[in-house]
Amino acid sequence: MGLLTGEALTSLAVAVAIFLLLVDLMHRRSRWAARYPPGPMPLPVVGNMLQLDFENLPYSLGQLRRRFGDVFSLQLAWTPVVVVNGLAAVREALVVRNDDTADRPPSPVYEHLGFGANSEGVILARYGPAWREQRRFSVSTMRNFGLGKKSLEQWVTEEAACLCAVFEAEHGRPFSPKIHLNKAVTNVISCLTHGRRFEYNDPNFLKLLEMVETGLKEDSGFLREMLNVVPVLLRIPGLASKLFSGLKAFMDLLDGLITEHQVTRDRTQPPRDLTDAFLDEVEKAKGNPESSFTNENLRMVVADLFSAGMVTTSTTLTWGLLLLLLHPDVQRRVQEEIDEVIGQGRPPEMADQARMPYTTAVIHEVQRFGDLVPLSVPHMTSCDTEVQGFLIPKGTTLITNLSSVLKDETVWKKPFRFHPEHFLDDQGHFVKHEAFIPFSAGRRTCLGEPLARMELFLFFTSLLQRFSFSVPPGQPRPSDHAIYNFLYTPAPYQLCAVPR
Repeated sequence: MGLLTGEALTSLAVAVAIFLLLVDLMHRRSRWAARYPPGPMPLPVVGNMLQLDFENLPYSLGQLRRRFGDVFSLQLAWTPVVVVNGLAAVREALVVRNDDTADRPPSPVYEHLGFGANSEGVILARYGPAWREQRRFSVSTMRNFGLGKKSLEQWVTEEAACLCAVFEAEHGRPFSPKIHLNKAVTNVISCLTHGRRFEYNDPNFLKLLEMVETGLKEDSGFLREMLNVVPVLLRIPGLASKLFSGLKAFMDLLDGLITEHQVTRDRTQPPRDLTDAFLDEVEKAKGNPESSFTNENLRMVVADLFSAGMVTTSTTLTWGLLLLLLHPDVQRRVQEEIDEVIGQGRPPEMADQARMPYTTAVIHEVQRFGDLVPLSVPHMTSCDTEVQGFLIPKGTTLITNLSSVLKDETVWKKPFRFHPEHFLDDQGHFVKHEAFIPFSAGRRTCLGEPLARMELFLFFTSLLQRFSFSVPPGQPRPSDHAIYNFLYTPAPYQLCAVPR
């Protein structure tokens, strides 16, 4: 009986192995198509996953680019992936072929956590009518609440004054600027989405910031990728809840804020913020099954704007202060321009930017050098398409390597150094490059770009108008090497902010 059982197990193992091999071969069939991009040989079942360093994925992909060229292929388990590098290839993929490449791959992890296929917000939504409806709503609503107008500029200016006050309260002692910058930027987003700002010492505010930070860490790395490409693993009881507890907690907190809006919304009054405006659209859409205005989608739209808007801008400002510590000559020149154009008698205004080419160049160079979202958010082809002569089949995940453009050695004079002159001509006038795409390009370009530009200029100039920044006495010079965690972030550092 034991022998029969052993034989049965052996037969079962062989059958499973043959089945997995056939499935694996089926998923590799695109590699045999004419003009499919080259790439490393995938292993059975796992594909190329074990050949990549998910703790530093941009470096891994850079090494593969050296071997296989600007357009190459990978296999992540059974998911076909094409990586696009360099200005010409990235522009062709995102701009020339924009309709073909504007889709998003499915995210089984998010769907399992309850952020389902019908409530994907703006960033992860599939390309189609629902995404267009939500993007149009988000852009128009942000404009209605002041984007590009004096009202929102006033919010940012007032928040910049609060930020300067907490810097001043450090009395020139060493401190880490990161948490203060996070609070200031989050308050701007909170004014748009929830019609309120938080005091910097509010326990609920600190908890919210901690959840966003934890969620970002959970949302990257090998385990997250493995669960997305082998979603059957999500059926292991309790696994997803344990691995993504911070993300769940963040969404639960946002749910509470939305519920509060539902209770307090007075429809005889104009909407107080984006959440009110969305709730009004939900009311109008009742009975229309085609509408994307649902309570489920509201939480994802708010989460997209809240998390993406906070983390990217505050991290860019963290890079900016670090780079000024390391380049005091640049800091001095920015302050000279601020003194000449704005002076010390009034806060900076967006109208000042046109007369401040050097400061504008420095902010752009901080974004280029910081290279914040090196691999962008994955795209997916919605039909067979071509990039650089290679055929990319429908349903292929696309990774657009923005880092390869922002640090393209054929475009930038000193691609791996902080060099504001990249954005200045011989006469000192500001010049913007085609290769400057930190917000991506094409259909999926970041909808918060105008807000981010306003925040970067007003926060940056307000801080430099009021303070000079230096490395704390006795501390080593901080490093400008980045840490990868979906974003490129600077290593923790401290500075001294001395009032001018």
